[in-house]
Amino acid sequence: MRIIVACVGKAGRAKHDAVASLIEEYRSRLPWPVDIREVEDKRPGSVAEKKAREATLLRAALQAHGGTGLPPGAPIVALDEHGKNLSSRDFAGQIGAWRDEGSGGIGFVIGGADGLDAGLLAETRLKIAFGAMTWPHLLARMLLLEQLYRAWSLLNNHPYHRD
Repeated sequence: MRIIVACVGKAGRAKHDAVASLIEEYRSRLPWPVDIREVEDKRPGSVAEKKAREATLLRAALQAHGGTGLPPGAPIVALDEHGKNLSSRDFAGQIGAWRDEGSGGIGFVIGGADGLDAGLLAETRLKIAFGAMTWPHLLARMLLLEQLYRAWSLLNNHPYHRD
């Protein structure tokens, strides 16, 4: 199953950062291919205009790239402060359900400082939050990759997750 994480950010800003190292650690543990695709819009404009342009870039990041985009109908999940707070088991269960339904991939979107465009949020199958607190975007990526690895371990009875 292909995983694409499309996020608003500055490409390459933290190549030697400790958080970037953890992101790569969890990414390398996953047997699923994980692409992290950063987009950035530097043009001036209102918050609504910026969010709309970022949404266009995020949608494009989930698709294209020489046929390595998400398959048609693949679920898109938004990391959003108003999303559901799922347990790790519930998150794994949802991923397992999509896998069992034949989804060849899952897309995750992480917005910019102002959040995600309402139109893009409406296109997602699930909105999740990592608690009530706001996290820096790189930490949100790291938390997502760790939870994806934890989900894989739960779905495969790997000892990484213990009750």
